[in-house]
Amino acid sequence: MQSVDIVIVGGGVVGLTQALALQESGLSVAVVESHVSENMPSGEPQLRVSALTVATQTVLQNIGAWQHLDPSRMSRYLDMYVWDQDSFANIDFKSAKVESNELGYILENQSIRHALWLQAEQSSFIQLLAPKKIENLVFGQQECFITLNDGSHLTARLVIGADGANSLVKKQANLVETFWDYEQHAIVATIKTELPHQNIARQVFTASGPLAFLPLWDGHYCSIVWSQDEPISAELMALDKAEFEKALTVAFDGQLGLCELVSEKQAYPLKMRYSRQWLDDRVVIVGDAAHTLHPLAGQGANLGILDAAALAEQINKLVSQDKDFGLAKNLRPFERWRKTEAVKMIAAMEGFKRLFAGEKPVKKLFRDIGLAAVNQIPMVKQSIIKQAMGLAGELPKLAKK
Repeated sequence: MQSVDIVIVGGGVVGLTQALALQESGLSVAVVESHVSENMPSGEPQLRVSALTVATQTVLQNIGAWQHLDPSRMSRYLDMYVWDQDSFANIDFKSAKVESNELGYILENQSIRHALWLQAEQSSFIQLLAPKKIENLVFGQQECFITLNDGSHLTARLVIGADGANSLVKKQANLVETFWDYEQHAIVATIKTELPHQNIARQVFTASGPLAFLPLWDGHYCSIVWSQDEPISAELMALDKAEFEKALTVAFDGQLGLCELVSEKQAYPLKMRYSRQWLDDRVVIVGDAAHTLHPLAGQGANLGILDAAALAEQINKLVSQDKDFGLAKNLRPFERWRKTEAVKMIAAMEGFKRLFAGEKPVKKLFRDIGLAAVNQIPMVKQSIIKQAMGLAGELPKLAKK
């Protein structure tokens, strides 16, 4: 029986961020993960990428992971351009308007995870238990008892579930969630464009869902996230390469010329999940285990990383005060803090989705006038840019330079 202070279930981006963010506390941490990290990607871009905000980049820098990333495989995006299909309405957001060098970064998920893994391997406080899975999990009054699939046993004063939307920790702890089906699928693929992307992130709202082009490190390569109502996404996935390229170019209003599919395309269902309870005695959940949302603003990974930073801040505070960091009553400030941020983001994404869905003339005119008006109000635009950079709301210390 091995005893540690904290067991983190899930060694993905959020779980590893959580482990590294806890180093200041001096607590012993074990990360249980079913897959050893793969090496840094090479060759063609990976399908799954994340748009990281400036705040998230600061967290990764402050915990020592950013230094492990390959600059040649990351892309800074300087501006964002958003428009409503078949209308006069558009809005642009420029980093220069808020005196910043960038709005954020586009990186492959595998790159982010491996950078975090490399940093965690260097820590004397962190054990990476991989490839291993939880076989049994029991929450006691003073500690948790964990059995792994290799027959080994752990005890911990706190278990943190960073194990994704279908979290085992959440189920074992009976933390109730609310969810609804967006009835959409997100199609992801890598595209080569005829015209250079100029490090601008672009998104068009169509009647059946948004389409985003995220600029990659090659000036003519973009990662797309095409969220469409289920019947339409099924039709798009069934198209051959040439037909898909044509449909994509038309949907994107030819903004970057002809589009060439240079990868396979994948589709995954979109669901909103929100846990009404994030913690109990000896257990707490973060990231996708606590919330998932529509990808139209690309905020999922950012929310999860800030969850981890905020939880570490609360635990560090409790340790410095010699308080029990495993008790729910002592972790409530974290729950209130991050629930507020998650609910605001979920509500905003749902509002955008509903506002831009459909092509009723009156509704379309209303949103187009609103979008055009916002584009002419500098103060409002600056506020939205701050939100997009992750610099609005209450930020954890690790997210501050």
